[in-house]
Parts: sequence; C-alpha cells; structure tokens
Amino acid sequence: MSRFDEKVYNCEKELTLSIIGGKWKMLIIWHLGKEGTKRFGELKAMIPGITQRMLVTQLRELEEDQIVHREVYPVVPPKVEYSLTSHGETLIPILDVMYDWGRGYMTDVLKMDEETIQAHVK
Repeated sequence: MSRFDEKVYNCEKELTLSIIGGKWKMLIIWHLGKEGTKRFGELKAMIPGITQRMLVTQLRELEEDQIVHREVYPVVPPKVEYSLTSHGETLIPILDVMYDWGRGYMTDVLKMDEETIQAHVK
C-alpha cells in the first residue's frame, strides 16, 4: 500500500511537493544527483543538522516514492548504498532551476554580495 493511496490531490503540483517537500528531501536528492551514490554516513555528513532518525525517515519515504534506490550488499558489516532512480534523476533539472532562482533572489532582492552569500550558504 502506497502512502498516496488514500490521499486526494487538488493538482499535480501538490503531489510533487508532497514527494520532494520538507526541509531535507531536496538536499538528499541534490547530493545524490550531484555527488552520485552515497552510503548513509556520507549523506549524513553532507547534510549538517539532520538527525540520524530524520535521515532514515526521509530516505525510506524517497525509496517508497521510487525517487531513491537502496542497495544492500550481503557483507559483514552490512553495506548499504543510496542512489537516485531514473525518476529521481528527472528532479535534478528542477532543483538546478530552484538553485538559480535562490541565488538570483539573494543578489537581486536581498542585495547580497558573493561574500555574504557564501557566509549564509554552506
């Protein structure tokens, strides 16, 4: 049973936001799309402020939504890697546009210079 089975959406945008929305999912997708396949610890290190529990939850939801693929290797100790699915990869151009928009907003509306931007964005 999908978590979408009983939900009614008013439009496709609402569905999209339910899949990628929230504080962490876009960052997870961004890092997997730009950096490639990562292990759990590597992802956690790339996203300061995310708790282990939240990362597990977000990865499980993204896996259930077929955005992230989880590969478990039968070795001791267990090895698990995460990567984007083909559907997940289609989100990268959208995130690129969001990045460009945010950067433009910082410079045009907030009047930040490059040094200020770098101080606010890690």
